[in-house]
Amino acid sequence: MSKAYGLLIFDWDGTLMDSAERIVRCFQAAARDCGWPVLTDDAIRRTIGLGVAEALARLLPGEAPARHQALASRYREHFLRLNDTPTPLFPGVAEGLSDLRARGYRIAVATGKSRVGLEAALDASGTRAVFCATRCADETRSKPDPLMLHEILAQTGVGASDALMVGDTSYDIEMATRAGMDSVGVGYGVHDLAELRLHGARLCVGNFPELCAWLP
Repeated sequence: MSKAYGLLIFDWDGTLMDSAERIVRCFQAAARDCGWPVLTDDAIRRTIGLGVAEALARLLPGEAPARHQALASRYREHFLRLNDTPTPLFPGVAEGLSDLRARGYRIAVATGKSRVGLEAALDASGTRAVFCATRCADETRSKPDPLMLHEILAQTGVGASDALMVGDTSYDIEMATRAGMDSVGVGYGVHDLAELRLHGARLCVGNFPELCAWLP
C-alpha cells in the first residue's frame, strides 16, 4: 500500500505522452540536415529524458559546441514545426490525472523538454490546468541531477519525504533517489522495468491506471 503523498511529480515524454517516436525521427532529421552520421533509433531512445544538450553530448561526444548547437536548433525546428508524428497521451493518462486532482493530489512536471516544448505539449494535450508547478531542462540542470526536483519542492512547500516522482527512465529514478524522494517507474516508456527496479524504484507499473489504483 502506498502512502498519502502531498505532491506527485511526473516526467513528461514516455510517462504522460507517447512521444518517443517523434523524438527519434526529429533527431534523425536534424542530423541529416547538419550532415552528421545516422543516429540509430536505440541510441536516441537511450537519451530520452535528458535535456537536448545532454542528449547530444552522449550521442555525439567530442564534437564542438557550435555543431551541437546547430543540431539542437534543427531538432527543435523539426519537433515543434516540421514533424507531424502523433504524440497522444498514453491510455488512461487524461482520465487518471483528472481523477488524481479530484482526489486532492497536487501534481507537477519535471521534464527533459525545453520550456517552449512543454508549453506546446500542455496546450496540445489540454492538461495545463492540472499542474501546480513545472520545471524544464533548459531552465535548470538536466536529469539525473536533482535540482529541478528541489526547485519544485521549494515552489510548492512540500518536503521530499511527502513527494513522489513518476517516470519511465533510470534518469527519473536516480534523480528522485538523489533528492530523497520515493519513485515509481512506468514500464511502457523507453527503459525497461528491470532497469527501473535496479535504480531503486519503489514500485513499477505496467500502465497509468495501475498507478492511480495504487495511490490511496
